[in-house]
Amino acid sequence: MPSSAGALSDERREQLEDIDPSWCPAWPVEWQRAFHLVRQHLEAGGTLPTEPGTVMHQGEDLGRWVRSIRLGWEKLTTVQQWMCEHILGITPAAEDEKPQPRRTQADKWAMNYAAAKQYYEREGHLRVPRKHIERIIVGGDGKDGNGEDQDVRELRLGAWVGNQRSRAATLSPERIEQLSAIGMRWT
Repeated sequence: MPSSAGALSDERREQLEDIDPSWCPAWPVEWQRAFHLVRQHLEAGGTLPTEPGTVMHQGEDLGRWVRSIRLGWEKLTTVQQWMCEHILGITPAAEDEKPQPRRTQADKWAMNYAAAKQYYEREGHLRVPRKHIERIIVGGDGKDGNGEDQDVRELRLGAWVGNQRSRAATLSPERIEQLSAIGMRWT
């Protein structure tokens, strides 16, 4: 049977919440501790640390915590967001501040396939020298020519084509068909 020592009655809990709604928050104590350390740092005249490694206090990297709050804003409760914004002056990260999502294996394969197709359309074959580097443009729609959101990538196409050939037994039928359509020699 669980102990009732220290348990609060519903009436007492409601009285405490009337005084301070955040007296017993639902979020982890580590979050609460970092919040209070940042608040103390600001009250002592410090500036809001926004980069990891800039301010360490009682073993906590306050800049890392602030950065994680800004990047994970949508994961916070409404109360946490209010506290961070109105007490500490933390705002959510803008879209251009957020790290780019990691590319999946499927994304990488598609990018290399696009390079192989580009090579085939230019050269008329897919006999790519092993050390060949193919440059492709990724991102943007490529129609307006203004370079918005475009990036030039250098892909080791020769090595990739050789790897696809050696992995033919494990490639999906769709990928084999795509590569065959642009002149892949399988032997």
